[in-house]
Amino acid sequence: MQKPSLHKSFLNAFRGIFMMIKTERNFQIELVAFFVNLFLIFYLQLNKIDAALVLMVSFAVLSAEIFNTAVERICDIIQPNFDKRIGFIKDISAGAVILMTISSVVVGILVYQKYIFI
Repeated sequence: MQKPSLHKSFLNAFRGIFMMIKTERNFQIELVAFFVNLFLIFYLQLNKIDAALVLMVSFAVLSAEIFNTAVERICDIIQPNFDKRIGFIKDISAGAVILMTISSVVVGILVYQKYIFI
């Protein structure tokens, strides 16, 4: 199998992101949070380090959601019927998203508190 061109690879990756936006409710919610953070970065004029921290955890949450969705879809293909083992795999995958989300909230509190509560 021949590898796609670099241009085609990027197009495929962006198509995957657009499919997530179109079909995954949690990704849509997390994307809204990302844009709220972008607004706050500019509105509160965060320094570069604080802005980088907020952006890193925001992208990490979005990436974790993409990986979680991929794991869930693979599980559904492998075993379309209910199976405790597949349920466990899906639960731990979702757990990774929750942990990343919690860490992003903690980072947000630590970063934004010094800009809001001067």
